Amino acid sequence: MLIAQITDPHIKRPGKLAYRRVDTGAMLGRCVAALCRLDPQPDLIVITGDLVDLGRPEEYAWLATLLGPLRAPLVVVPGNHDDREALRAAFAGDGYLPASGFLHFAIDHRYPLRIVGLDTVIPGQGGGELCAQRLDWLAATLAREPGRPTLLLMHHPPFLTGIGHMDAIGLSGRQAFEEIVARHPQIELIVCGHLHRHIQTTVGGRRVLTCPSPAHQVALDLRDGAPSRFFMEPPGYMLHRWNDGRMVSHAAAIGDYDGPFPFFTESGQLIDE
Repeated sequence: MLIAQITDPHIKRPGKLAYRRVDTGAMLGRCVAALCRLDPQPDLIVITGDLVDLGRPEEYAWLATLLGPLRAPLVVVPGNHDDREALRAAFAGDGYLPASGFLHFAIDHRYPLRIVGLDTVIPGQGGGELCAQRLDWLAATLAREPGRPTLLLMHHPPFLTGIGHMDAIGLSGRQAFEEIVARHPQIELIVCGHLHRHIQTTVGGRRVLTCPSPAHQVALDLRDGAPSRFFMEPPGYMLHRWNDGRMVSHAAAIGDYDGPFPFFTESGQLIDE
Protein backbone atom coordinates (compact mmCIF):
# COMPACT_ATOMS: atom_id res chain seq x y z
CA MET A 1 0.00 0.00 0.00
CA LEU A 2 1.30 3.46 -0.94
CA ILE A 3 0.11 6.48 1.05
CA ALA A 4 0.88 10.09 0.10
CA GLN A 5 0.86 12.65 2.90
CA ILE A 6 0.26 16.36 2.35
CA THR A 7 0.13 18.78 5.24
CA ASP A 8 -0.45 22.46 5.92
CA PRO A 9 -1.38 23.75 2.46
CA HIS A 10 -3.03 26.82 4.12
CA ILE A 11 -5.34 27.56 1.19
CA LYS A 12 -6.79 31.06 1.03
CA ARG A 13 -9.40 32.48 -1.31
CA PRO A 14 -8.28 32.70 -4.97
CA GLY A 15 -5.90 35.62 -5.42
CA LYS A 16 -5.03 35.95 -1.72
CA LEU A 17 -1.47 35.38 -0.46
CA ALA A 18 -0.54 33.92 2.92
CA TYR A 19 1.51 36.42 4.92
CA ARG A 20 1.31 38.72 1.84
CA ARG A 21 3.92 36.54 0.18
CA VAL A 22 2.97 32.86 -0.30
CA ASP A 23 0.67 31.81 -3.16
CA THR A 24 -0.50 28.69 -1.37
CA GLY A 25 -3.09 27.84 -4.02
CA ALA A 26 -0.53 27.76 -6.83
CA MET A 27 1.88 25.77 -4.69
CA LEU A 28 -0.75 23.15 -3.81
CA GLY A 29 -1.56 22.96 -7.52
CA ARG A 30 2.06 22.02 -8.21
CA CYS A 31 1.93 19.41 -5.44
CA VAL A 32 -1.24 17.88 -6.90
CA ALA A 33 0.38 17.77 -10.34
CA ALA A 34 3.42 15.99 -8.86
CA LEU A 35 1.18 13.41 -7.18
CA CYS A 36 -0.73 12.85 -10.40
CA ARG A 37 2.56 12.03 -12.16
CA LEU A 38 3.55 9.34 -9.64
CA ASP A 39 3.91 5.79 -10.92
CA PRO A 40 2.65 3.83 -9.10
CA GLN A 41 -0.20 6.03 -7.97
CA PRO A 42 -0.94 6.30 -4.23
CA ASP A 43 -3.69 4.07 -2.86
CA LEU A 44 -4.62 6.78 -0.37
CA ILE A 45 -3.82 10.47 0.19
CA VAL A 46 -3.92 11.93 3.71
CA ILE A 47 -3.84 15.61 4.68
CA THR A 48 -2.75 16.21 8.26
CA GLY A 49 -4.35 19.55 9.02
CA ASP A 50 -4.33 23.27 8.21
CA LEU A 51 -6.05 22.54 4.94
CA VAL A 52 -7.08 26.19 4.70
CA ASP A 53 -5.84 29.35 6.37
CA LEU A 54 -8.87 31.02 7.95
CA GLY A 55 -11.42 28.19 8.13
CA ARG A 56 -13.87 29.83 5.72
CA PRO A 57 -16.27 27.84 3.52
CA GLU A 58 -15.06 29.62 0.39
CA GLU A 59 -11.51 28.47 1.17
CA TYR A 60 -12.68 24.86 1.41
CA ALA A 61 -14.50 25.28 -1.89
CA TRP A 62 -11.28 26.48 -3.57
CA LEU A 63 -9.37 23.65 -1.88
CA ALA A 64 -11.78 21.12 -3.39
CA THR A 65 -11.13 22.56 -6.84
CA LEU A 66 -7.37 22.35 -6.36
CA LEU A 67 -7.57 18.75 -5.14
CA GLY A 68 -9.94 17.74 -7.94
CA PRO A 69 -7.34 16.12 -10.25
CA LEU A 70 -6.26 13.61 -7.58
CA ARG A 71 -7.33 10.05 -8.38
CA ALA A 72 -6.79 8.36 -5.01
CA PRO A 73 -9.23 8.50 -2.07
CA LEU A 74 -8.59 11.37 0.33
CA VAL A 75 -8.64 11.39 4.17
CA VAL A 76 -8.17 14.53 6.29
CA VAL A 77 -7.78 15.60 9.91
CA PRO A 78 -8.20 19.19 11.11
CA GLY A 79 -5.46 21.61 12.11
CA ASN A 80 -5.49 24.78 14.16
CA HIS A 81 -6.19 26.94 11.07
CA ASP A 82 -9.24 24.83 10.18
CA ASP A 83 -12.81 25.36 11.30
CA ARG A 84 -14.17 22.05 12.53
CA GLU A 85 -17.72 22.51 11.24
CA ALA A 86 -16.72 24.01 7.89
CA LEU A 87 -14.28 21.13 7.34
CA ARG A 88 -16.93 18.61 8.35
CA ALA A 89 -19.33 20.07 5.81
CA ALA A 90 -16.69 20.18 3.07
CA PHE A 91 -15.83 16.47 3.44
CA ALA A 92 -19.17 15.10 4.65
CA GLY A 93 -19.76 13.21 1.43
CA ASP A 94 -16.73 10.98 1.93
CA GLY A 95 -18.45 9.10 4.74
CA TYR A 96 -15.68 8.64 7.32
CA LEU A 97 -16.13 11.81 9.42
CA PRO A 98 -18.61 11.76 12.34
CA ALA A 99 -21.73 13.90 12.07
CA SER A 100 -21.02 15.75 15.32
CA GLY A 101 -18.34 16.27 17.95
CA PHE A 102 -14.64 15.81 17.44
CA LEU A 103 -13.45 14.84 13.97
CA HIS A 104 -12.07 11.47 15.07
CA PHE A 105 -12.48 8.41 12.87
CA ALA A 106 -11.26 4.87 12.27
CA ILE A 107 -11.32 3.29 8.81
CA ASP A 108 -11.14 -0.36 9.74
CA HIS A 109 -11.20 -2.78 6.83
CA ARG A 110 -10.89 -0.81 3.60
CA TYR A 111 -7.08 -0.95 3.38
CA PRO A 112 -4.24 -3.26 4.48
CA LEU A 113 -3.63 -0.70 7.24
CA ARG A 114 -6.20 0.56 9.72
CA ILE A 115 -6.41 4.37 9.40
CA VAL A 116 -7.16 6.26 12.63
CA GLY A 117 -7.61 10.04 12.68
CA LEU A 118 -7.35 12.13 15.85
CA ASP A 119 -8.72 15.67 16.27
CA THR A 120 -6.29 17.79 18.34
CA VAL A 121 -7.86 21.21 17.64
CA ILE A 122 -8.72 23.86 20.23
CA PRO A 123 -11.01 26.30 18.37
CA GLY A 124 -9.42 29.73 18.05
CA GLN A 125 -6.01 28.68 19.39
CA GLY A 126 -2.75 27.72 17.74
CA GLY A 127 -1.94 24.94 20.16
CA GLY A 128 -3.58 21.54 20.37
CA GLU A 129 -5.02 19.43 23.14
CA LEU A 130 -5.54 15.79 23.98
CA CYS A 131 -8.09 16.06 26.75
CA ALA A 132 -9.41 13.11 28.75
CA GLN A 133 -12.34 12.63 26.35
CA ARG A 134 -10.08 12.46 23.30
CA LEU A 135 -7.56 10.20 25.00
CA ASP A 136 -10.34 7.85 26.15
CA TRP A 137 -11.61 7.66 22.57
CA LEU A 138 -8.14 6.87 21.27
CA ALA A 139 -7.49 4.18 23.90
CA ALA A 140 -10.85 2.50 23.22
CA THR A 141 -10.41 2.71 19.44
CA LEU A 142 -6.95 1.16 19.53
CA ALA A 143 -8.10 -1.55 21.95
CA ARG A 144 -10.85 -2.68 19.57
CA GLU A 145 -8.37 -3.84 16.90
CA PRO A 146 -5.14 -4.81 18.67
CA GLY A 147 -4.03 -7.08 15.84
CA ARG A 148 -4.50 -4.62 12.97
CA PRO A 149 -1.47 -2.65 11.74
CA THR A 150 -2.46 0.98 12.24
CA LEU A 151 -1.53 4.38 10.82
CA LEU A 152 -2.41 7.23 13.18
CA LEU A 153 -3.03 10.73 11.77
CA MET A 154 -2.98 13.95 13.81
CA HIS A 155 -2.05 17.59 13.26
CA HIS A 156 -0.06 18.66 16.32
CA PRO A 157 3.04 16.50 16.89
CA PRO A 158 3.13 14.75 20.28
CA PHE A 159 6.74 15.75 21.00
CA LEU A 160 8.91 18.84 21.48
CA THR A 161 11.00 19.68 18.43
CA GLY A 162 13.40 22.30 19.75
CA ILE A 163 11.85 24.97 17.50
CA GLY A 164 10.75 27.08 20.43
CA HIS A 165 7.96 29.21 19.01
CA MET A 166 6.28 26.12 17.53
CA ASP A 167 6.72 24.09 20.70
CA ALA A 168 4.99 26.94 22.52
CA ILE A 169 1.87 26.30 20.43
CA GLY A 170 2.28 22.54 20.61
CA LEU A 171 0.14 19.81 22.14
CA SER A 172 -1.02 19.36 25.73
CA GLY A 173 -1.64 15.83 26.99
CA ARG A 174 1.53 14.43 25.43
CA GLN A 175 2.50 12.26 28.41
CA ALA A 176 -0.87 10.51 28.59
CA PHE A 177 -0.81 10.05 24.81
CA GLU A 178 2.63 8.45 25.04
CA GLU A 179 1.40 6.03 27.70
CA ILE A 180 -1.50 4.96 25.47
CA VAL A 181 0.52 4.40 22.31
CA ALA A 182 3.17 2.50 24.29
CA ARG A 183 0.49 -0.11 25.06
CA HIS A 184 -0.37 -0.59 21.38
CA PRO A 185 2.43 -2.08 19.27
CA GLN A 186 0.06 -2.34 16.29
CA ILE A 187 0.73 1.38 15.64
CA GLU A 188 3.16 1.29 12.73
CA LEU A 189 3.51 5.04 12.27
CA ILE A 190 2.13 8.33 13.61
CA VAL A 191 2.09 11.14 11.03
CA CYS A 192 1.60 14.81 11.87
CA GLY A 193 1.70 18.30 10.41
CA HIS A 194 1.95 21.75 12.03
CA LEU A 195 5.76 22.09 11.81
CA HIS A 196 6.05 22.54 8.02
CA ARG A 197 9.22 20.43 8.19
CA HIS A 198 10.26 16.78 8.02
CA ILE A 199 11.15 15.74 11.60
CA GLN A 200 11.36 12.21 13.02
CA THR A 201 11.49 10.73 16.51
CA THR A 202 9.78 8.05 18.60
CA VAL A 203 6.98 8.44 21.14
CA GLY A 204 6.08 5.52 23.37
CA GLY A 205 8.28 3.32 21.23
CA ARG A 206 6.33 4.19 18.07
CA ARG A 207 7.80 6.04 15.11
CA VAL A 208 6.35 9.52 14.60
CA LEU A 209 7.13 12.11 11.95
CA THR A 210 6.08 15.47 10.63
CA CYS A 211 5.77 16.32 6.94
CA PRO A 212 7.02 19.28 4.91
CA SER A 213 4.44 21.67 3.52
CA PRO A 214 3.70 22.09 -0.20
CA ALA A 215 4.04 25.82 0.53
CA HIS A 216 6.30 27.61 3.06
CA GLN A 217 8.55 25.89 5.62
CA VAL A 218 9.02 26.92 9.26
CA ALA A 219 12.58 28.15 9.84
CA LEU A 220 14.89 25.50 11.28
CA ASP A 221 16.20 27.60 14.16
CA LEU A 222 17.03 25.76 17.39
CA ARG A 223 18.32 28.77 19.33
CA ASP A 224 16.61 29.68 22.58
CA GLY A 225 14.18 32.49 21.91
CA ALA A 226 14.45 32.21 18.12
CA PRO A 227 11.84 34.33 16.32
CA SER A 228 8.81 32.97 14.51
CA ARG A 229 9.80 32.93 10.83
CA PHE A 230 9.48 30.89 7.66
CA PHE A 231 11.55 30.22 4.55
CA MET A 232 10.62 29.51 0.96
CA GLU A 233 12.66 26.30 1.04
CA PRO A 234 11.81 23.56 -1.46
CA PRO A 235 8.22 22.44 -0.78
CA GLY A 236 7.43 18.78 -0.32
CA TYR A 237 5.24 15.88 0.70
CA MET A 238 5.76 12.36 2.08
CA LEU A 239 5.25 8.88 0.67
CA HIS A 240 4.69 6.00 3.09
CA ARG A 241 4.99 2.48 1.68
CA TRP A 242 3.51 -0.42 3.63
CA ASN A 243 4.87 -3.70 2.33
CA ASP A 244 5.67 -7.09 3.90
CA GLY A 245 4.84 -5.81 7.37
CA ARG A 246 7.16 -2.80 7.21
CA MET A 247 6.49 0.91 6.78
CA VAL A 248 9.10 2.87 4.80
CA SER A 249 8.74 6.66 4.51
CA HIS A 250 10.20 8.92 1.81
CA ALA A 251 10.38 12.73 1.80
CA ALA A 252 9.80 14.09 -1.71
CA ALA A 253 10.63 17.59 -2.95
CA ILE A 254 8.23 19.40 -5.28
CA GLY A 255 9.74 21.27 -8.22
CA ASP A 256 11.73 20.93 -11.42
CA TYR A 257 15.32 19.86 -10.86
CA ASP A 258 18.07 18.62 -13.18
CA GLY A 259 17.95 14.87 -13.88
CA PRO A 260 17.42 12.03 -13.72
CA PHE A 261 20.93 11.05 -14.82
CA PRO A 262 22.28 7.49 -15.16
CA PHE A 263 24.97 6.11 -12.85
CA PHE A 264 26.07 3.60 -15.51
CA THR A 265 26.62 3.49 -19.27
CA GLU A 266 24.52 1.20 -21.48
CA SER A 267 27.32 -1.39 -21.25
CA GLY A 268 27.16 -1.32 -17.46
CA GLN A 269 30.26 0.77 -16.76
CA LEU A 270 30.18 3.30 -13.94
CA ILE A 271 30.16 6.85 -15.30
CA ASP A 272 33.07 8.39 -13.38
CA GLU A 273 34.43 11.01 -15.77
